[in-house]
Amino acid sequence: MATQIPLIDTSEQNPPEDAKLDHSLHRFETFLRLFGFRQYSFWSFILSWLAFLLVGVAVPILLTEIIDCADCEKYEIKRFELEILVSESLMAAISLGCVSHSIRKYGVRKFLFVDRYHGLMLLFRDEYIQRINKFYRLLAAWVLPCFLLKAAREITRVLVLHHDPWWKSVVVLLAVLVSWMYSSIILLLGSALFNLVCNLHMIHFENYGKLLERDLDVSAYIDEHIRLTHYLSKISHRFRIYLLLQLLVVTASQFVALLQTTSKHGTINLINGGDFVVCSIVEVGGLVICLHAASKISHRAQALGSVTSRWHAMVTCSSKDAPRRGTNNSSGNLGITNSSGNLEISIAASLPISYSESDLEAVDYVPKPTNTQLASHMSLYQKRQSFVTYMQSNPTGITLYGWTIDRGLVSTICFIEVTLALFVLGKTITFT
Repeated sequence: MATQIPLIDTSEQNPPEDAKLDHSLHRFETFLRLFGFRQYSFWSFILSWLAFLLVGVAVPILLTEIIDCADCEKYEIKRFELEILVSESLMAAISLGCVSHSIRKYGVRKFLFVDRYHGLMLLFRDEYIQRINKFYRLLAAWVLPCFLLKAAREITRVLVLHHDPWWKSVVVLLAVLVSWMYSSIILLLGSALFNLVCNLHMIHFENYGKLLERDLDVSAYIDEHIRLTHYLSKISHRFRIYLLLQLLVVTASQFVALLQTTSKHGTINLINGGDFVVCSIVEVGGLVICLHAASKISHRAQALGSVTSRWHAMVTCSSKDAPRRGTNNSSGNLGITNSSGNLEISIAASLPISYSESDLEAVDYVPKPTNTQLASHMSLYQKRQSFVTYMQSNPTGITLYGWTIDRGLVSTICFIEVTLALFVLGKTITFT
């Protein structure tokens, strides 16, 4: 294989932009450390899990025991809240455990594939910063509406059911909201981080079409595609346990929530059933974020086959006009006649790769080249053709133990979830 040609020009350095990206990554690491995902040492690991067990698990359990609620037994609020707490805590623990393990093992830069060692940080630094800022907006867009809904539910319950002094009710309300916010952010952080990794890697797939416009050897295009698919395999490997556990836990929790709310003969309202709504939105939202990111990058990667086919066709077809301008009508051969009357093979100056019309039949018949230049053109055509065949024969994407996460798999998951929901409704709801 030919020596790989550099895909970017690393001669231009811009220290201010590098400092800007470093500042963005440093702020990102600080944000992860705040919620316990940046476990850089043994003590940070212990502190992270102690904070999670204390704020996310112990505080909610303690609050359910000390709250003075006159009608809690009537509405079965405590039993519902314990089931919801188990579901939320399990999802948050999966997010914290799986994602923090990968960050601790690889580091933030290699985890996001923005480390300076593979030579692409200088080219895409502005886009890296934009995608990292989009990460914060995505997290806020999911957390804030759910927080408002949770706050409305808790305030309603305090006003209707609680008979404690107002100061105690306010303290309990704030403790409940802080604990819920902490657990929900950890739950959604895992999904948002997976989305960020996919979006950062998608930058390189979007740039692949521009890479084809450069006059590089076909082997360079293949090497770049191998590198991209290798990184996709790494992403799939690092997140496969997290994605699988998330899917299973969300399905089980929604199954239990639907079973509890439809099988109960009493009244289901905002007071006792509101937490089921909030929990479902958060958990399903996290799953949707992951499936959307995985299916998007999978289809972007699979679309490279059509991109390279179009590139090959355009290069092939755009070269047909140049030989016609230099055709000798008397002989019918390709070329131009110089001052000495000799025939020469010409290359169109407007395209980096050019060849004659007869090369369109190179797939079925390869004529004996009459000179080195014509043989080179035919060789380039065959290289491009084999490159297109390689791209079309190697579709890639985010995989889950061999299953590619694309729209087909997402549709299958939706049908399974709908089937489970209808099964529960058929067992719990009857018409008389």
